[in-house]
Amino acid sequence: MNVANLQLEGLLMAIASINQVLVRKGVLSVEEIDIALRKAEASETNEERSEGMSASSRDAVNFPIRLLELANQCQPETDMPSFSKLAHMVGQIKEPYNDQM
Repeated sequence: MNVANLQLEGLLMAIASINQVLVRKGVLSVEEIDIALRKAEASETNEERSEGMSASSRDAVNFPIRLLELANQCQPETDMPSFSKLAHMVGQIKEPYNDQM
């Protein structure tokens, strides 16, 4: 596996853990984090940004956001799933883009 991919896995899991701490300490709510992540995803999937991008490129851009959204939904009641489990969940819930048939 590419070392950069492993670094990104670690970074995403670190951000997910930080988000859990922010919720536990009452700095942010699960809902506030969810709204921020949804805004990030919306800005990456807007017509201007995604024009000319293939569906797989858009999926690649949105993968980390979606993974963090799922991790956010798991808190604070449950333990954080592993990266591979979260990645699998992202693949299962991915919705097709308008240009996909």
